[in-house]
Amino acid sequence: MRGTHRSNPATRILTTLVALLALQLGSLIAPAYACGCGAMIPDSSERIGVDREESAVHWDGGTETVVMRFEVHGNAKRAAWIMPVPSRAEVDLGDPALFDALETLTAPEERDRYYFWPREGDWPFDSSYGDGAAAAPPGAGAGVGVVGRERLGPFDVARLTATDPDALGGWLRTNGFELPERLPGALKPYVDRKWEYVAVRLAPQEKGAALYGRLSPLRISFASPELVYPMRLSRLASTPQTLGLYVLADHRMEPRSPIGGDRPEVTFAGRIDGDESAALARLTGGAPTHLTALEQRFPHPERIDDDHHLRTVADTPYREVVYNDRLLTIGGEVPAWLATVGGGALLMAAALLAVRASRRRSHPAPGVRSTA
Repeated sequence: MRGTHRSNPATRILTTLVALLALQLGSLIAPAYACGCGAMIPDSSERIGVDREESAVHWDGGTETVVMRFEVHGNAKRAAWIMPVPSRAEVDLGDPALFDALETLTAPEERDRYYFWPREGDWPFDSSYGDGAAAAPPGAGAGVGVVGRERLGPFDVARLTATDPDALGGWLRTNGFELPERLPGALKPYVDRKWEYVAVRLAPQEKGAALYGRLSPLRISFASPELVYPMRLSRLASTPQTLGLYVLADHRMEPRSPIGGDRPEVTFAGRIDGDESAALARLTGGAPTHLTALEQRFPHPERIDDDHHLRTVADTPYREVVYNDRLLTIGGEVPAWLATVGGGALLMAAALLAVRASRRRSHPAPGVRSTA
């Protein structure tokens, strides 16, 4: 056709590869400021992203203890992390075994659910039926007060006060980290309420390695007349965030609102012994407590407009149920549908044979005289 330009396939492929390469290089050069309940800030030439934030929160009516860990990706070899707290905080290393114990306690109940007719993956639709395979589910800058500073494993922890939203910028610059442009604005509500801050420098224990995977947990305790989980700084994240929250208190507790994310989902609620494990006992003091497990997604972190304020609700127990769909069998080997259909066919065949035999006896063939 005249006037139609058709590009060379090789040219199209090369153009696509160049575009993808440019996109990848751009993501590596630009720092991706990601955060969980605080702001995580890498060096300017590096990037870090938080895939999942997981926290266990214990509140006894006056003191709140938060044990948190992050699962991160990127190429950052060090980063700074900031968490606002309503009062003076004590910081220590958390116990990774705590999350193992909580995962076990809140694991879904598994139930078998049987179906009669074969589905995709069952014989005769899958020749592998019967093979046993199964699917398994430095000093502070001006305007910043350093309340305390300590080294905890891979963390350099500073507890700070600040009198204006820009004060933390000086501390970060002094410590070699750049400040996200939007951070002062996000900090303003905390400054107005005279909150304090836990600032952490974190780096892998192996020199030169990047921060990747699950980081060691931190334990932060502070006085609070209500159970509040700081989330407002998470609006600085550039990628969707996921929050896993274990709440331990005298009663079942849930967020008052979704604060700009999807509706929080309760995956477990119930009374537990506080001494189920040593790690759990260190958090609860060993006393019986109510455990609520929550999951929440934030597809658009920029919409987060508040912290999570949790309230007491009815102590209705709940455990998530996961169904394992299995083909109904007889004796664990023969599919019930096959035995039913096959048995029915045999009975029908036997009945037809009996009818035919009866007819032969009643109507003998010509030339054959009955002796009866």
